[in-house]
Amino acid sequence: MITTIIQARVSSARLPGKVLLPLLDTTVLGSTIREVQRAKKIASVVVATSDQHGDDAIADAGEKLGVPVFRGSLDDVLDRYYKAAKKFGAEHICRVTADCPLIDPDIIDRVAAEYEKERCDYISTGRIASTFPDGMDAEIFSFIALERAWREAKLPSEREHVTPYIWRHPELFAVREVQNDRDLSRVRLTLDEPADYEVLKRIVAEVRPLSMNAIVRYLETHPEVAAINQNIMRDEGYTKSLKEDTA
Repeated sequence: MITTIIQARVSSARLPGKVLLPLLDTTVLGSTIREVQRAKKIASVVVATSDQHGDDAIADAGEKLGVPVFRGSLDDVLDRYYKAAKKFGAEHICRVTADCPLIDPDIIDRVAAEYEKERCDYISTGRIASTFPDGMDAEIFSFIALERAWREAKLPSEREHVTPYIWRHPELFAVREVQNDRDLSRVRLTLDEPADYEVLKRIVAEVRPLSMNAIVRYLETHPEVAAINQNIMRDEGYTKSLKEDTA
């Protein structure tokens, strides 16, 4: 059984409080939870936030949505994931971030099916070279792999971004990737900047059902919407974290 742990925090340098912003009939966090819960291969969902006072609002929101909440380290997110997984007895973990409110449950199920088929330690929609839109990101890994990463990872980027120690070391772990049948890596559906929020609001107001293919079709027929956030670099936070490794 797979447990999804959704990481969420209020503090964001580029868009503070972004995961609690309203999005149609819910919030960004609420939409992320709802879409993950639609995945057939996900047994349970946990929200993992920090133990800082500022994240009380995240904990309250999760509880109001009926989702268990774990609170741990703000910056050592790997430690937060490990302790959350341990507390809830998760043998297999799906990692999703709360700033991906349009994540397609069918993609999660596809990644989960490949994980079960390959019997690997770790699988994702592509950490090295993704062909999925930014915001359709899912990683699944075993608790055993998570525990080893928790024990051995030392670099700031490995502690903050949870899984790099695993996928950077294919000699230690069986690592797999799921690729989309079409390269959609330039499509941006995540939330980091105000421009991203404008795009997300347009999409949820006009697209049904909220599937990756339907969203992509909408953006292809409304290029003016897709252009709003096209100049934002993908994985900017991770790139910044890599610089801290050598600081």
